[in-house]
Parts: sequence; structure tokens; C-alpha cells
Amino acid sequence: MKYIRGMTEFHIEEPTVISFGKFDGLHRGHELLMNYMFGKKKTGLATVVFTFDIPPKSLTGQKTYKLITTNEEKMHVFEHIGVDYLIECPFTTDIMHMSPQDFLQKIVKELNVKCMVAGRDFQFGHKRAGTYRTLLEYAKELGYEAAIMEKMRDGGRDISSTYIREMISAGNIEKANGLLGYAFFVQGIVEHGKHMGGPILGFPTINLLPPPDKLLPPNGVYITETTVGQNTYQGISNVGCKPTIEGVNPIGVETHIFDFNRNIYGSQVKIEFLKRVRPEYKFASLEELTTQMQEDIVFARKFFELH
Repeated sequence: MKYIRGMTEFHIEEPTVISFGKFDGLHRGHELLMNYMFGKKKTGLATVVFTFDIPPKSLTGQKTYKLITTNEEKMHVFEHIGVDYLIECPFTTDIMHMSPQDFLQKIVKELNVKCMVAGRDFQFGHKRAGTYRTLLEYAKELGYEAAIMEKMRDGGRDISSTYIREMISAGNIEKANGLLGYAFFVQGIVEHGKHMGGPILGFPTINLLPPPDKLLPPNGVYITETTVGQNTYQGISNVGCKPTIEGVNPIGVETHIFDFNRNIYGSQVKIEFLKRVRPEYKFASLEELTTQMQEDIVFARKFFELH
């Protein structure tokens, strides 16, 4: 996959099929868009996903929100499913004030667009004046096919990033994963912690410090799977600030991987969340914490035996 970012001028020679959006958490609601694009890929069109490198609400002064997938995580997701081009266009003031017509003309010309795929809630251009109807209106004039997809629903509600964000924020990981179509995950580089897990508590751990804009579930213990290189391992993760440990501890994800003793500091890992076990507690002593961790591990191992 070709990853184009940090520029407002871009060019693709080969004919393309394109879909627009924030794609925060590529979820089941996006399946129809992706399936249509990959159908067009079979006819010789290169697939393009066009998004912005920050949520537009951040620049327009509206309320910002945490991201289900950071830009880096999003890149890995699109690469995994086989997208040919991912464009993260800086959301500059010039882009923000561009009319829907000018934006379409620029995209069609620079990216050699032969087909545009969007949902009925798609809005673009200055003051979000462009809609899916605008795509249909200019299709013939600009020489592209416009394919408009219906929303996928779950229990009478549209499957959306907002819906998924609500489930993650409530700790309902299993529901969120069902809406995503895959396990919610945190990806990053293993960092050094206080080195208390192995030598003091008897449970070696790895630490990730997600960026501030990354959405995390409520503080607590979760059953997780951790991918290191090509291998995936079972374990448990604590999301939070480790209140039993003295000192100021940043919000992070600390993971104990079952039957794993390798030194992987500095390595890229992916931690997938499967189920919430309990909230994060402040224990009276490290001995109480160790006892609870033993119980958490027993619970998690039984979970994996049954799934």
C-alpha cells in the first residue's frame, strides 16, 4: 500500500475508485463501501481511501473526541485489508474553505477517479455543503460513477464510530468488537516501566503508553491477545495508572503475556481486547495485588479454554 500524508498536492496516474471519510475504526458499517471498492478493483481500478490527518472537528472548533484508531493504527488496518492507496490530507484552512464543486474537481483530476463510493451521510466541502446528492449531480460532468451505499444497522441503530466509541467507553468490549468486526486494539512500542512486574510481583509485564488522542476503555483489567511479530499470545492487560504502585503513573496499558519470557523492549506490538474482567482497584499492599492478579489470570485462562 502507498501511504500519502502531509501534503495537499498529490497525483495518481492509474484510474482509481475512491471512498472518503474519517474511517475512525474501520467497522462493519464500512463493509459495503469496502466491498464495492474491491469489486471495482477486479475491473482494473486502484483502490483509494481518502481521509484527513486530524478529525475536522478539531480545526473547526467543535468538540473533539478520542480516536478508536490512531492514524498509525488506521494505516495498518487499511494495509491489512489490501487498499492500494491511503491518503491523509492535512485539513488546512484552504481545504476547509474549498467549495464542494472545487473539491470534487481537484480530487477527480489529481487522482484519476473513475468511481466514487460514499454513504448517505457523507458531507464535504465548505460548511459541509456537499452531500451524496452533490456526488450524483456532478458525476456525469466530471466523468465518474457515483455509488451510494445504505447504512448498515444493528438493533435499529446505525453502526457508526460514535456507537462503537460509546461501547468502548462503557467497557462493553464484546459489543464493540461485534460492531467493529474485529477486536478493538492498541498498537505501539513496548516501553520501560518500573520493572516491578517480574522481580517483585512475579508477573513480568510489557508497557504501552498510547498517544493522548487514543480512546481507551475504562480503567480496569481485560482479557487480551498480544501480537509480537508473526505470533499471537494470550494474556491479561491493565488499563490505568496502577494506583497501588507509589508515584505518579501515566495512563497506560500494562500486559502480562502468559508463558512469555522474551525481552521485547522497543518492539512494535498489537494488543487486542476481548473481555473486561474487573475495574482497576487500589490495593492495601502489593501482596493483595499479587493475589488478585493470580485470580485474574485463572479467570482469563478459563476464558481462553472455552473460546
